[in-house]
Amino acid sequence: MKYLVGIDIGTSGTKVALFDFSGNPLCSHTAGYRLYQPHNGWAEQDPEDWWQAVCEGLRAVCHTADPAEIAGVGFSGQMHGLVMLGSDMRALRKSIIWCDQRSGRECGEITAAVGAEQLMRITKSPALTGFTASKLLWVRNNEPDTYERCHKVLLPKDYIRFRLTGELYMDVSDASGTQMLDIEKRAWSDYVLTKLEIDPSWLPPTCESFELAGKVTPGAAAETGLRSGTLVAAGAGDNAATAVGCGVIYRGRAFTSLGTSGVVFAHTDGPVWDTKGRIHNFCAATGGWHVLGSVQATGLSYTWFCDNFCQPEAELAKATGRSVWSILDELATTSPKGANRLIYLPYLMGERTPHLDPDLRGAFLGLSAIHTKADLLRALAEGVTYGLADCRSVLRELKITTESMIACGGGAASPFRRQMLADVFGIPVSTIKSEQGAVLGAALLAGVASGVYGSVEEACSIIQIESQNLPDPAAHAEYMKYYEIYRAAYPALKELYKRLTHIS
Repeated sequence: MKYLVGIDIGTSGTKVALFDFSGNPLCSHTAGYRLYQPHNGWAEQDPEDWWQAVCEGLRAVCHTADPAEIAGVGFSGQMHGLVMLGSDMRALRKSIIWCDQRSGRECGEITAAVGAEQLMRITKSPALTGFTASKLLWVRNNEPDTYERCHKVLLPKDYIRFRLTGELYMDVSDASGTQMLDIEKRAWSDYVLTKLEIDPSWLPPTCESFELAGKVTPGAAAETGLRSGTLVAAGAGDNAATAVGCGVIYRGRAFTSLGTSGVVFAHTDGPVWDTKGRIHNFCAATGGWHVLGSVQATGLSYTWFCDNFCQPEAELAKATGRSVWSILDELATTSPKGANRLIYLPYLMGERTPHLDPDLRGAFLGLSAIHTKADLLRALAEGVTYGLADCRSVLRELKITTESMIACGGGAASPFRRQMLADVFGIPVSTIKSEQGAVLGAALLAGVASGVYGSVEEACSIIQIESQNLPDPAAHAEYMKYYEIYRAAYPALKELYKRLTHIS
């Protein structure tokens, strides 16, 4: 039997999975690592931790399958993370990852240098703290010695692929989130790089996600268990890879990802420009384009709440062998829709869509002595779903519509959350037969790069719908009462958030 391997460099951990050519998952391994937050709003990870997690996962996978039978390896990865390499090709510092919010000043510098209209025209997004360019400028402003020693700039999965192959590439789907790529031309923007005074030699050659980007080196083979010479695809940013894994590669198809962050994603025939900059328009893994709205702290809100307030439920899960998330879902369902008039604002790490405001922080609105843990859990679930509804409303405003939605990511395993998504959106929400999402997309891209499939479209023909949640009109109407208040909260509170952030 022949196999494909998908690797997803996530925020909470790296997943390595083995698939047959029909997309059936045969085995997988996930290894976690630490998130460093030395200051409020900062977020960093050690690239060496990613590599060790990949090696652990590949060794586990290769233990169950003959490495000589692996046709190709593909990647998905958290986007935007800044990996700076010195002349010895070692990381100069920890990676400043996607949810880090420290570079607000640098966003202003980017806008002033490039020009707001030109920046939007070229990169299809305003300057954002989440993107790579502002992080790079932050290092220049605050760690000049590190900046001077920089030799190459990579993104998380591209660094791991370099460790695996010795080759330097960045696919255009991931490069789209650096704020240095011309989205329409699918190439680095000389104009932006010149205005920002960034050395273009620091950036690797660009390629398409489904292209071959190297072979496993003998040294990497010894560390991972893979066979030397195994073909490696360029891969894609996590959302673009998820689109492939869900079959969202045609106009009119969309998915909602319920991961650490939340995304509402739709495929488009060409670049789309939101003049307000609320959504991102990136190159797709297919050679086309896609739009997405992003909520910074979807699954992160659950993790934060569970880690800090749910020790009894965690102990029950350990004692019974159940998932702690299913236990928390059961508790949340004991609270009514609207959580007894409690609303959660999921802004733990600032927010992208639709507010583009790094100063935002989370809140429970309407908290009183009547509320229980069940109410807080229900409000949390509703709040992150309202954040995703904000993303969908922007897409609809831009005439990007869909009659149904695929749910994916870790949160999509929850029937409670899927039904809530269907009820709030007011459209059917489906899941695919494979729950692998991004890691399956990575494997399918490897299949195209290695010649197993003739195209991304052929690779995606194996994907099948498994379940569907239909919306309840009465539930939709009830949720909309609270969603209106949720949407009014930001304009009412934004100046207070700003004042709070800037207290010395």
